[in-house]
Amino acid sequence: MNKLISLSVIILSFVTVLRAELKLPAIIGDHMVLQQKQTNPIWGWDTPGTRITVVFAGQSQATTADNEGRWTVKLTALPANATPQTLTIIGTGTREVQDVLIGEVWMCSGQSNMGFQLADEQNGKLEAAASDLPDIRLIKVPQVGTQDLKNDFNGGWKAATSGSALTFSAVGFYFGRYLHEILKVPVGLIDNAWNGSAAEAWVRRASLESDPRFAALMDSAIQRDNAMQSATAEAEYQKAMASWKEASAQAKAEKKTPPRAPLSPIQWLAGNARPGNIFAGVLHPTLGYGIKGVIWYQGEANSTRAYEYADLFPFMIQQWRKEWGQGDFPFYWVQLADFRAEQPTPGDSDWAELREAQTKTMKLPNTGQAVIIDLGEGKDIHPKNKHDVAARLVRWALVKDYGKTMPYHSPEFKNVTITGDKALVTIDCFGSNLRPFEVAEARGFAICGADKVWYWAKGEIVGQNEVEVSSPDVAAPVAVRYAWADNPVCNLFSNDGLPVTPFRTDEFELVTKP
Repeated sequence: MNKLISLSVIILSFVTVLRAELKLPAIIGDHMVLQQKQTNPIWGWDTPGTRITVVFAGQSQATTADNEGRWTVKLTALPANATPQTLTIIGTGTREVQDVLIGEVWMCSGQSNMGFQLADEQNGKLEAAASDLPDIRLIKVPQVGTQDLKNDFNGGWKAATSGSALTFSAVGFYFGRYLHEILKVPVGLIDNAWNGSAAEAWVRRASLESDPRFAALMDSAIQRDNAMQSATAEAEYQKAMASWKEASAQAKAEKKTPPRAPLSPIQWLAGNARPGNIFAGVLHPTLGYGIKGVIWYQGEANSTRAYEYADLFPFMIQQWRKEWGQGDFPFYWVQLADFRAEQPTPGDSDWAELREAQTKTMKLPNTGQAVIIDLGEGKDIHPKNKHDVAARLVRWALVKDYGKTMPYHSPEFKNVTITGDKALVTIDCFGSNLRPFEVAEARGFAICGADKVWYWAKGEIVGQNEVEVSSPDVAAPVAVRYAWADNPVCNLFSNDGLPVTPFRTDEFELVTKP
């Protein structure tokens, strides 16, 4: 009995020590960057009821740990500062966070094209060799897919060096380096991209469940949840894998594209497509950290559901802003590049529909889109040129958020006037003019009549921002499309070198509509 009591006392004492430990999340640690000119939440855990004091840059903020041991204080806004400082937290113990800078903080999110490492970029190893930049700080969030909200992750901030830059997002690194070179302030970059991830995985599951627009999406997810958690799930997976191996071998023998491999139960349950998984395991641990904004490169995984994405993508952005509690922070994304085989005849395209969904999302405040319809590689979904992608993204931030003056907005469709057998398309060039690339003719146009049969069309630039479109096969056109294909052959740019945004003038039913 005495031994049991003694053991209980030891266990209780051990638990008490654990509860009494002052703890900080990985996102708040040595070498971090705090966002300048706005309040910065600092949080952690300690014994419930403990008085917490945070001291930094001449200010002291205090609070009390709640019943769960969680505490948060907010540092008042501070100007940029490249001189390393120490942030001190005093609770049941004392923690000192060393080498803290103040500058610009951006989150780099999305799927594999955002996660694409600098080491794999076309000039990445050369760029990394010149990237010992102590005022640029990097942190990567591990890929954890779960339905349980996580409060922390394994990782830490590092200064940008020729080594640490290599394994970081190429788009994110180039974006941050541009900011650092132009603004002359420290820059913090958070890389939480997950290859192949679907947009619904980045949203709190309960938020999706409460919106009727996503009822079909969530019904499908529930069905798959049940199937993957059933007693026969593993056996069914092994059976599907056996069939897949046979089909793949046959496809290889016939020199055809093999079918996609079936998902294992764990690949779904802890994967990057299950609604809410990435929000809970990757995004949630960083919620509230002071950021300037987000850059996003994703959409490939949702391309077959572009109609749904037109609601899902803006919903995701709105939910992130709501979760962060930092207002309508800037959110800039990369439109899908040109990819797959060129189409011999014009027609429908799920990738074109996804691009349109992305363009429509610009109706939200403080958003912007980098059009890269000229930077893709038809046979590779991961284009190696990430430098130019970042250069187009950073223009948005430099103009909209930092007051710089430069071309940043790709031309967009404005209106169309049809007279006889010709359509006059007006493009908004945002202060610039249209120009074709390589040849005088404006390529990439298709036109149709009332029968909705599409034909390639001749495009002739007839004004600074107007294109006359016609085809001998269409006597009475009703609609025009430009660059409306997976991998369009198109050549219209502004004089500033920015490609015209793909568009359609029709409102025909989309092929991705359920």
